[in-house]
Amino acid sequence: MTVDDVARTTDDSTDRGDRAVGTRSENIVGSVSDLVGRTPLIELCRTGSGSRLLLKLEQFNPTGSAKIRMARQMVLDAERDGRLPPGGHIIESTSGNTGLGLAVMAAERGYRFTAVVDNHAAKDKLRAMAAMGTRLVYVADTSDDGPSATAREEHAAELAEAEDGAYFFDQHNNPSNARGYHALAHELRTDLNSDVDYLVSSVGTGGSLFGTARELRRLGSSVTVIGVEPVGSIVFGGPGGPYWQSGTGTPPGGEIGSTIDYELLDEGVKVSDVHAFATARVVARRNGLMLGGSVGGAVYIAMRLLREIPSGSTVVTIACDGGEKYLDTIFNDEWMRDKDLLSPAAEGEVRQLLDEYAREVSSASDPRQPGRPTQA
Repeated sequence: MTVDDVARTTDDSTDRGDRAVGTRSENIVGSVSDLVGRTPLIELCRTGSGSRLLLKLEQFNPTGSAKIRMARQMVLDAERDGRLPPGGHIIESTSGNTGLGLAVMAAERGYRFTAVVDNHAAKDKLRAMAAMGTRLVYVADTSDDGPSATAREEHAAELAEAEDGAYFFDQHNNPSNARGYHALAHELRTDLNSDVDYLVSSVGTGGSLFGTARELRRLGSSVTVIGVEPVGSIVFGGPGGPYWQSGTGTPPGGEIGSTIDYELLDEGVKVSDVHAFATARVVARRNGLMLGGSVGGAVYIAMRLLREIPSGSTVVTIACDGGEKYLDTIFNDEWMRDKDLLSPAAEGEVRQLLDEYAREVSSASDPRQPGRPTQA
């Protein structure tokens, strides 16, 4: 082939490529909120009997959290029924992730947004909200034992009541919260092409777990629904107390919101801060996957569940946010020691459980291979 032949071949290929590109639709969105959803599933571990734990990685949403799903739904529904007028003022109590989602919606759609927060929220969440134009209003912490959710919500309601055109979204009692997660159920059915046997997830407002579960059930699923809350939260009963898992549970004295649907719940489980944070830390080192603290708690419960369920079961945990927002807290040894939460024993327990599952799978696939644990 001569140089001229090569040039003609290249020109012909380029022309064909230009024509092909011209016939394809472009995959371009017009706003950040258009990117919400269609998040990936990853298999964290499986047993030798074929049961597996899958994580729905909601940190791949804009703002790095599942809660932008419900923030978008709450804004759109409030617009439709007139509760949020054009140019109105969004007011919400938040530990960070809901506020980030509302900050995006406010910026896109021309609203003012005031987030009522406390100093227990992750600093990076607060900085990100402020960067998007959010006004942050702090409530005074009455103690150093954990988030002051009740005080935040009371102050947010007072601010909205005092101003025309302002609307307090009250995520814990807003039906649009759960509706915002119906699409997540459809995504699971599409990606798995089969049923979800167990849905295990942390319970804060309850929207992500119960919104997803209700839609799965409507679609014909027989999913078993297991909610996870911190030790110290009062959603599933028992004595209340302080806890450090952010954006989850209901502290003593707090009102349990109507979004929590006890009729859908098959089992409610409590997890300690120590085991929740140990799980997040081990998964980060072992898998290169950063999970938030409350996600670590749900994953810990789900990993233990794999021992108890029928062979070949699929367990899904909604990983509501990533760990990058918690570098100053659960991934900071000094902060963990200061709160008496750093536990080499708990981290060793999580590593051992993952190693045991890896050995089981290796032995099942090749009985001659005993399996080699991965070092974390």
